[in-house]
Amino acid sequence: MIDALVIGAGPAGLMATEMLADAGHSVVIADAKPSVGRKFLMAGKSGLNVTKSEDADAFLKAYNDASDWLKPSIEAFDNKEVITWSETLGQDTFVGSTRRVFPKTMKSSPLLRAWLLRLANKGVQFKTRWRWTGWSENTFTFETPDGPETITPKATVLALGGASWAKLGSDGAWTKLLAERGIETAPFEPSNMGVTVEWSNFMEPHFGKPLKNVAMSVGTVTRKGECVVSKSGLEGSLTYHFSSGFRAGELLHLDLLPDQNVETLQSKINAQSTKTSFANVLRKALKLDAAKSALVMEFARSTPRAALARAVKSLPIPYTGTAPIDLAISVAGGVRQADLTNDFMLKTAPGTFCAGEMLDWEAPTGGYLITACLATSRAAGVAAADYIKAQT
Repeated sequence: MIDALVIGAGPAGLMATEMLADAGHSVVIADAKPSVGRKFLMAGKSGLNVTKSEDADAFLKAYNDASDWLKPSIEAFDNKEVITWSETLGQDTFVGSTRRVFPKTMKSSPLLRAWLLRLANKGVQFKTRWRWTGWSENTFTFETPDGPETITPKATVLALGGASWAKLGSDGAWTKLLAERGIETAPFEPSNMGVTVEWSNFMEPHFGKPLKNVAMSVGTVTRKGECVVSKSGLEGSLTYHFSSGFRAGELLHLDLLPDQNVETLQSKINAQSTKTSFANVLRKALKLDAAKSALVMEFARSTPRAALARAVKSLPIPYTGTAPIDLAISVAGGVRQADLTNDFMLKTAPGTFCAGEMLDWEAPTGGYLITACLATSRAAGVAAADYIKAQT
């Protein structure tokens, strides 16, 4: 009999697996895809951001309403512990200009290879192309290349991800299996996504152009950063901080010159000749680049000069919705806190624990996502190991 089963072989599943193996338990980790860690590898293509270097209070605030829930697991495996973990796998890290922490290789593949080797050396059995299809009590059934397989472990950790980037394995299909046991999950919604804007043809030359050093306001929240004008709308790191506001349809405004006040800008505008064209006022007086000027032309072309500075400082962007969930970096929704014990065990399924992005929390990019996935799965893995020990 196998001691422990882990379903889902992303970073959350791998961390839970390691905790169980370190406790001396035999572990099978199953994944529906032909190889493990697919979304993790995709995330590393643009530079693997493993955590963020900031104090504990600021770090926890990134999780908003879920900060109290996640606090114990993150305190036990915080941003400093993530750095140590990376280094034990031979991947030294550095802190970037925005305090984000990256492996020096900037890639996820060397870290993943080292991690898989370490787990294999601890006796972990990997089962790929094993799709979870059902469960009864503590027995789990899989569809495999060799036909149906059944495992009855002493404890199980579910680390099945959310519902974005389904082709990489996170398709959210597991919610139906939990529903069969009476566990209703919070509906999935896109998080860390862009917004859709119905541009005129005038904006086409500016698709792909960055909007640097702008301040975005959504509802009552304002944040500086940068985003990108895309064919579908606006996207990028700055938009990711406003996921919940976008889902609620709160108004979006851009301050295109956040380091200058209205009075200074308006005096520069007033100094221009009345014969100066609107476009040249934006370029000569305000020094707006082509993409920023295009936004003003798109949404505030008819603004009187006497009000132009205020328009540039608070330009309304009439977005029509959010990017679809499968194009979002992550999701909100999943297994609710109320259905779990403090150590992430399902209250109605003793011995089955949940971890990672399948839990109902969200956070912006910047190292917060991967840290919470690792921290919650570490906590679930430790708790599952303790559960096995107690049963024995």
